[in-house]
Amino acid sequence: MPCLTILRYPDPRLHTVAKPVQGVDARIRQLCDDMLETMYANDGVGLAATQVDVHERVIVMDTSEGRKQPVVLINPELVATSDEMATAEEGCLSVPQIYESVQRHARVTVRAQARNGETFELECEGLTAVCVQHEMDHLRGKVFVEYLSAFKRDRIKTKMLKKTREEQAPRRA
Repeated sequence: MPCLTILRYPDPRLHTVAKPVQGVDARIRQLCDDMLETMYANDGVGLAATQVDVHERVIVMDTSEGRKQPVVLINPELVATSDEMATAEEGCLSVPQIYESVQRHARVTVRAQARNGETFELECEGLTAVCVQHEMDHLRGKVFVEYLSAFKRDRIKTKMLKKTREEQAPRRA
């Protein structure tokens, strides 16, 4: 399984709205496996297909303490959200080394298809609720920095562009 390339903010492809998966087949299962490998290799807790330039409604995540309980969400939809809100520090594999506080619903229930195509519901709270909402934002073409002030967002954008330029510059011996 190859590790996939993760798009980095402010890449405009991160703002593409994902389309529903028409059928869970071998291609989608392979995508899920490749996304999980990529997420684990990059020390992430969640990854949306949009972040690897595949614009279909697929999310993988693992918020377990031992990082041995992967969850696949195909065509996820929130079916319930709590009135209670919670603020948590978030990071993102598409915005490496940036962490900011974001307010989200404290609890959510998500309905999705599993890797085998079966529909299920998952009640989430804590880090799992944050992760589901964060990754579902990616499927809608939204990056977590869009919850921040324009000033903070611009500083992050400048920092990411500078980092990309430095990484792409020819190395001198």
